[in-house]
Amino acid sequence: MSYPVYSYRSLFPSLSSHIHLASCSQGALASPVSKAIEYYHNSLIAKGNNWHDAMGKVEAARGKFAELIGAETDEIAVLTSVSHAVSAVAASLPCQKYMNKIVFTDIDFPTVGHIWYAQDDFKDNIICICSNNGIIQPEQYEKQITGDTLLTCIPHVSYQNGFKQDIREIANIVHQKGSLLFVDAYQSAGHIPIDVKEMEIDILAAGTRKYMLGIPGTAFLYIRKELAEQLKPRMTGWLGQQKSSAFNIHHSQFAEGARRFETGTPSFISVYAGYEALNLLLSVGIDHIHSYLNDLAQLIWHYGREKGLHIIGPKDHEYRSSLTAIYAENAGEIERILRERNIIVSARKNAVRIAPHFYNTSEEIVHAIDELAKLVNGGKF
Repeated sequence: MSYPVYSYRSLFPSLSSHIHLASCSQGALASPVSKAIEYYHNSLIAKGNNWHDAMGKVEAARGKFAELIGAETDEIAVLTSVSHAVSAVAASLPCQKYMNKIVFTDIDFPTVGHIWYAQDDFKDNIICICSNNGIIQPEQYEKQITGDTLLTCIPHVSYQNGFKQDIREIANIVHQKGSLLFVDAYQSAGHIPIDVKEMEIDILAAGTRKYMLGIPGTAFLYIRKELAEQLKPRMTGWLGQQKSSAFNIHHSQFAEGARRFETGTPSFISVYAGYEALNLLLSVGIDHIHSYLNDLAQLIWHYGREKGLHIIGPKDHEYRSSLTAIYAENAGEIERILRERNIIVSARKNAVRIAPHFYNTSEEIVHAIDELAKLVNGGKF
């Protein structure tokens, strides 16, 4: 297997001592990202107040994320987390007598269910589509989304087993029913190509700490511009206002587009990190990253099965992402042991998740699976 981006490995210092296969939880820290964090820290020491520079970086990061997903900058809000984004959207939706149903799935991250069940206006009209072995067929959306569905929430990629959904196909179903489509792209943005216009996504959220190679504290919310202008956020703040009303305590006028969903001062340090991370991803090229990770995913699948591992998730390559889940009764303990051996993976319930990025090699994959197989197949803990 060729490695088209081998020169980028030197940008990730931790790779000299660790095999980092946990991008579904936290991407490896790149030198440009680390330097951006240091720059922000040093600028506070040197200047005492770097507000204007920091706000400029927010705008630059907004532009980079817009480029990543094929959106306009005014369609992007800079928030603190995907939970923040989902909550903000939930609180802004109009409660209508005949359009009052919310649909999500059991493969969504738990925060999605927590937020919707907390909404008094919708809690009695919530439908959760249940997967079969972690997989949802398009026919299930066709059946359970109805003419009174206001919004449908789905993950692009399941955090549990890497199941990748066909967003364009689901968008067709959702929109034919009259529903809005909200996509959680936390497990896809940064390694799978996304074009919100071509995919016909109405709303999308993603954070920077996973495949986007940043740190916690920054997330982005995309809302189609025409839709954003129709929504009235109940979670807002001074940065979500038109400049003319930002400092007027008695007057409120929402900013244009998705910016109206912004609240208070963002986490500048993570914005600086996020900007450099996005810049790195775009310079490598998401198409190149996706192609390379498809090869690594195939290696994980075939070599893992050869070593007797039980791989959870779709068998069809078309519906698999590079996130691969392997069944293990003691997943948490195995994660701990592998970390002691300088192999970083991520456990969820009864699965060990292997999630490579463009900086990983086939040799690292083979070594990690060899060590994992020893533990899963009866090795001593």
